[in-house]
Amino acid sequence: MSNRLLHSQSPYLLQHAHNPVDWFPWGPEALRKAEVENMPILVSIGYSACHWCHVMERESFEDQVTANLMNEHFVCIKIDREERPDIDNIYMDAVQAMGLQGGWPLNVFLMPNQKPFYGGTYFPNLKWKQLLANIADAFAKHEDQLAESAEGFGRSLSRSETEKYGIVVNKSEFDPDDLGEVIAKLTAQFDPEWGGMNRIPKFPMPAIWNFLLDYSLLSKNPELKEKVFFTLRKIGMGGIYDQLRGGFARYSVDGEWFAPHFEKMLYDNGQLLELYAKAYQASRDPFFLEKVTETINWLEAEMLQEEGGFHSAQDADSEGVEGKFYTWTYAELQALVPDEMPWLSKLYNLKPGGNWEEGVNILFQSESYADIASEFNLGEKELVQKLNEVKAKLLQTRNQRIFPGKDDKILAGWNGLMSAGLIQAFYATGEKRMLDLALRNLEFIREKMIVNGLLHRSYKNGTAYTPAFLEDYAAVIHAALMAFEASGKASWLSFAKELADFCLDQFYDESDGFFFFNNPKAEKLIANKKELFDNVIPASNSVMARNLHRLSLFTYKENYSQIASKMLGGMKDLVLKEPGFLCNWANFLLESIVPTAEIAIVGDGAELLANEFHHAYFPNQVISWSEFPTETAPILQGKTADSTGNALIYVCFDHACRKPVSTLAEAASQLPYLA
Repeated sequence: MSNRLLHSQSPYLLQHAHNPVDWFPWGPEALRKAEVENMPILVSIGYSACHWCHVMERESFEDQVTANLMNEHFVCIKIDREERPDIDNIYMDAVQAMGLQGGWPLNVFLMPNQKPFYGGTYFPNLKWKQLLANIADAFAKHEDQLAESAEGFGRSLSRSETEKYGIVVNKSEFDPDDLGEVIAKLTAQFDPEWGGMNRIPKFPMPAIWNFLLDYSLLSKNPELKEKVFFTLRKIGMGGIYDQLRGGFARYSVDGEWFAPHFEKMLYDNGQLLELYAKAYQASRDPFFLEKVTETINWLEAEMLQEEGGFHSAQDADSEGVEGKFYTWTYAELQALVPDEMPWLSKLYNLKPGGNWEEGVNILFQSESYADIASEFNLGEKELVQKLNEVKAKLLQTRNQRIFPGKDDKILAGWNGLMSAGLIQAFYATGEKRMLDLALRNLEFIREKMIVNGLLHRSYKNGTAYTPAFLEDYAAVIHAALMAFEASGKASWLSFAKELADFCLDQFYDESDGFFFFNNPKAEKLIANKKELFDNVIPASNSVMARNLHRLSLFTYKENYSQIASKMLGGMKDLVLKEPGFLCNWANFLLESIVPTAEIAIVGDGAELLANEFHHAYFPNQVISWSEFPTETAPILQGKTADSTGNALIYVCFDHACRKPVSTLAEAASQLPYLA
C-alpha cells in the first residue's frame, strides 16, 4: 500500500508514503480537489527528526480505521516543515491565534479555500478519531459557521506584522543607554546556577550569547563575558552535547542541560560552532576548542554528503526508542573500560542504576577536567589524553549500534549557517580543512542549488527543488560575505551582492520596509508573512538587515545601508521592550552605536595579517584583503602597500581612513569601543 508521497524527496514525507491515509503533498492537485468536491482540508505538518510526529504516525496514520475516517471526510495533506517553512509559519500562527499551544506535529483543519478553523498538535488516537468525527459532522451540518470562523482567522493571518506590533519604519537615533537597558533586561533572566536563560525546557539560543559576547568585548565588561562563558561551559558539559562524538542536541527537557531531546539539527550546530569558536578566540579556553573540533569531526563523519552539502538532521529515536543510540548502562561501560570507571563515573555522573530513566546513563559532565584530575592525582593533560582514548573506544562500540534515522535532504539556509560556523572555526584554529569544508559547501550551493538563476531551498538525489525563502537567502549571503573575508576572492562578494539584489527585487515590501519570508511573486498563499523575531534561528529580517549593513561597507552602496538602518529603526522599541527574542537585532543596534570598522589590507603579507585579525576576534568589523593593489571591491580601491611592497592595514569608518599601519597591534589600537 502506498500513496502520492512515494514520489517525494523529503525523508519525512517518504516515512508516510506507505500509510493507509490517502496523503497528498501540498500542491494544486490537493487544493483543487478540496474546492471541486467541497471537502475540508487536513494539513498535517512535521519533520523527520520529530519524536511525537513518529508517535502520532504509529498510533493514527498507520491505523486503517483512523485512515478510513480521514480519507472519507478530508483532503489530507502532509507537509515537511523544513521544506515549506512558509506554510508552517502561516498555520502555526493560526493555531496560536486560536489560543492553542503550537508545536509539532501540527494538525490544522482548513476550509476548501485554505482558511483555517481549528487545529492542534499531537492527539492520542482515541481523541484524534473523536475530533475527526466531530469536525466531519460540523462541516456537514454547519459549514456556514465554520466558514465564518475561518474568515475571522483568515483576517487575523492577513494582518501585517508591522501593524500587529505597531512598527513604524524610520531612521531612528540610537543611544548607548539603549544598550544598557537591553543588557539589564537580559541579565535579569539568566539562570545563575546552570547558565542559559531561566526557563525550562532549555534551548541554547545562540543569538543571545553572540550578542552578549560582542557587547562584553566592545564595552570591556569582563564580568558579563564570564557569564557568557559560564553558560557555554554548562551547555558543553551537559547531556545536550554528545560527549563522545561532538554535536549538540536541539534542547534539554530540564533546566540543567542534562536530558536532551536527542535530535541533532544542522542549524543549531552551525550557529553553536560559530559561537564556541568565538568563545575560544576570546578566552583561549581549550574546553571551547574541544567542542569546536569534536563538532566538526561529527559533521565530517556523519553529516557530509559526497558533493559537499550537509544533511539536515539526525533523529532522536533509534529502534523506536528516544536516545537509545546515545545512552549506556553502567554494566556496558564497566565491561568496556573497567580500569577507567572510578574517574569516568565521577566525570560523567554515572550511576550503577542509571542517572536517567530505564536504568541508563546519559554522559553528563558534572565537574571540570581540572577538578577530576586533581582528585585522581593526574595531570590535566594526562586526564584529557585518557579521556580521548576512552571516547574512541566507546565510540567504536556505539558505531556498531543501529544509528538514528537521518534526514538527508540538503537545505540552503541551514548549510549557510554551517558554512559560517566553519569559517569562524577556521579563524579560531587556523585549520585550513575547516575553511575548505565551508568553501566547498558554498560552491555546492552556488553550482547545484541555483537553477536558472534562482536559489532553491532543498536538494536531494541530484535535484534542487522548492524556490528558496528569505531564511535561505539571508544565511547564504551571511556565509558568502564571510567567505570573501576569509578567502579574499571577490567572486564571493559578487555572489552575496547578486543574492541580496534579488531579495530586494522579489521579497522586499516597500510599504513597510521589511522583507517577506516567502516570495509573494512565486506562489499565491493565503498570507505572506514576515519573520521579525529571533528564535532558535535568528529572524530572516534581522539577518538581512545585518547583511545589508555589511554589504554597504564592502561596496560603498548607500541604499543597502539606508534600508538596513530603517529596518533597525522600526524594530528599536521592540528590542528595548523584549530583547530576549530580538538579540540579533540588538547586535545590529550595537553595530550601529559603535561604528563598524572597515578594514582593508593591501600588499605582500596581506593574507597573513588578515588571518591574524580574524584569529584575534574583534567584533563589529569587516575585513577585505589583497596581496596587490586591486579594484575588485570598492573597499579596496585606492589602497596601496608601503614603499617596499609590504602590506599596510587601513582602518576606516564611513569610508574615511585612519593613518595606515603595518601591525595588528597598531591597527587594533585604532578600533573603537563602547564608551
